[in-house]
Amino acid sequence: MTVVGRTSGAQPTVERTVDTIVVDYGGVLTNPLAETLDLFAQRVGVDVATLAGAFLEAARELGESPMAALETGAISEQQLVDQLLAHLGPGLGARLEGRPFGELWFEGRRPNARFLDFLTELKASGYRLALLTNNVREWEGRWRAQLPVDELFSLVVNSAHEGVRKPDPRIYRILLGRLDAEASQCLFVDDDTENCAAARALGMNVVHFSTTDEAIQEVRAMLRRAVRWKGPTGVYG
Repeated sequence: MTVVGRTSGAQPTVERTVDTIVVDYGGVLTNPLAETLDLFAQRVGVDVATLAGAFLEAARELGESPMAALETGAISEQQLVDQLLAHLGPGLGARLEGRPFGELWFEGRRPNARFLDFLTELKASGYRLALLTNNVREWEGRWRAQLPVDELFSLVVNSAHEGVRKPDPRIYRILLGRLDAEASQCLFVDDDTENCAAARALGMNVVHFSTTDEAIQEVRAMLRRAVRWKGPTGVYG
């Protein structure tokens, strides 16, 4: 490969200043959370506003979002259901028909095949991939069954196993420690603005996921900017 404006001779080599791609799970590797929530509400026969109100009331009682508590293992899936039943009434329990909450939740969750293909392409190009997810202990088998987790990612950091979740800086530091990487070596992709802000504050390169096409374009552009050429006259580009 040659570089325009450089003399011929010894060919330059590429040095990547970003070599690790860290991605979120829900809303990035899957369809948007709003779609999952809408379908779940339909399945249990309540409108989304009513369901959101039940979550809000439960949050007031717990002192934090019940999903946040579930994602750090502070409460169990059944305790979450009990909290919601207290504010939605027994109709939810009847519609669950003894099935776990997660079973109905995952009926509205599907993999983002296009972005997964893009990550596969990046891995084949030599980038290291890691997954940083706020997730639920009881849902481990469900979400892993949807993705080629072990084939794609060299590291998974899951809030449910760490007892801390994004955007708490501690979980990002856990990730960086296990990667043995500097924050500046990592490009972080997440659909939550608070999670992105926390990663950026630690020095990570960040792409806020809005749509799949936009995210792919932004990741490609950022990786292009994170390449330096090393030639006989030093580093440039």
